[in-house]
Amino acid sequence: MTSPSNRPLTLRDVSEASGVSEMTVSRVLRNRGDVSDATREKVLQAAKRLGYVPNKIAGALASQRVNLVAVIIPSMSNMVFPEVMTGISRTLEDTDLQPVVGITDYLPEKEEKVLYEMLSWRPSGVIIAGLEHSDAARAMLQASGIPVVEIMDVDGDPVDAMVGISHRTAGREMGEAIARAGYKRIAFLGTKMPLDHRARKRFEGFTQALAKAGIEIADQEFYSGGSALAKGREMTETVLKRTPDLDFIYYSNDMIGAGGLLFLLENGVNIPADVGLAGFNGVELLQGLPMQLATMDACRFEIGRKAAEIILERSRRENGDGAPEHIELAPTLSIGDTLRT
Repeated sequence: MTSPSNRPLTLRDVSEASGVSEMTVSRVLRNRGDVSDATREKVLQAAKRLGYVPNKIAGALASQRVNLVAVIIPSMSNMVFPEVMTGISRTLEDTDLQPVVGITDYLPEKEEKVLYEMLSWRPSGVIIAGLEHSDAARAMLQASGIPVVEIMDVDGDPVDAMVGISHRTAGREMGEAIARAGYKRIAFLGTKMPLDHRARKRFEGFTQALAKAGIEIADQEFYSGGSALAKGREMTETVLKRTPDLDFIYYSNDMIGAGGLLFLLENGVNIPADVGLAGFNGVELLQGLPMQLATMDACRFEIGRKAAEIILERSRRENGDGAPEHIELAPTLSIGDTLRT
């Protein structure tokens, strides 16, 4: 049969096209009930031929849930969260759950708005970046009645489950490695940290490790917005003009670190003998640089995978309850070519 052009398709259309009852069509499309493989295939082929898409909202009225997982992250442009999303998507791809993404731009008020809109659809779970939220956002998460997984960070108190790394530990381990290598005049270059809590925690761990070694930060420079590679070049040039005796620069992420590395190489600086460099995140881009930047893997894919597994496992329970899981992953320090050993 041909699909009507003046009304949405219904179960009856699929029933007539497949030659089975509407109840059987409903069972097949909801993946419920005892239906033979042959009948299931007949229904699915008819639905596909017609272009029929089930009305999930109608089903949600009875179940109070839709098969969506709200994924709320600050950005998709900094090469960090796409890998998290890959981990989430691959875990959910053969299930009934579908991730839907909201972007906050690191702004608390935008996070509130995105969270409010997504929760109004009654998703099966929420995966949200970070542990720091406004009072209103935290209240919405606590009152949602669905599994919530806060990701990327474990330095704080989660609403429910959390999966991430300790950014204070990551900063401390990098600081200890730099001090062991004998560097003394050290600068920190990064994003403006009032809005980037994870960068702030790395900076705290970093400075604490240096302080234990009797070293103070010699200079620092911050940026917001724009191309990270270009900003890395600009900030590196600025800080070296201001403090020319620097012997190490720690960047809050690999992208600005890559910009700094290219600037120094173009200006004939001996790396790592005269100036050492390190970043954070272990992004794949580093493999294409003339030198391998010292960095630390942030376990991004694994964070996404484990967060999705928690949502999936709890969504399969009758009431969605479960003991909150607190999973701390251990990032790996890579010395690369820019840190003396």
